[in-house]
Amino acid sequence: MARRLRSVELDFAESAPVRLAFTAHLSAEPAAVYRALADEVSDTPTWFSSVSAARPLDGGAGREIRLRGGVFFRETIMARDPGERYAYRIDETNAPGVTALLENWRLTPDGSGTTVRWTMASDGPALFRLAMRAARPGIGQSFKGAMRNLGRRLAATPEA
Repeated sequence: MARRLRSVELDFAESAPVRLAFTAHLSAEPAAVYRALADEVSDTPTWFSSVSAARPLDGGAGREIRLRGGVFFRETIMARDPGERYAYRIDETNAPGVTALLENWRLTPDGSGTTVRWTMASDGPALFRLAMRAARPGIGQSFKGAMRNLGRRLAATPEA
């Protein structure tokens, strides 16, 4: 059953009670990384293995994401800064405990590639906060695998 989460703004990425941030370097240019994150939403499961399905909603103003295991998110895009930032707020989910969730992707040119910084900002009751902190290593491994897969995918894709 879907639940509506608390509506948060972009500053929640800096003020949330739980903020998990992870960084990776990709050889691809920021524009290519941004395109994979923001424009090629339906392809997300090909490089982010915890995602089983992804589709844009409302003409690209939102997304619906399904994770392996049955969790789903209905999201609103909060920031679209090509080559720099992509952020979305989760508005509805069936995930237990969470009361607010925002994900923020920052892209920074780094030599001939991109430094990707992903922040998952969340809130919920004390037990949820504890569980999220405990899940940090697993979420970090999932992110690292996704970035490795995305890096390979982008390296195999000729620039458009």
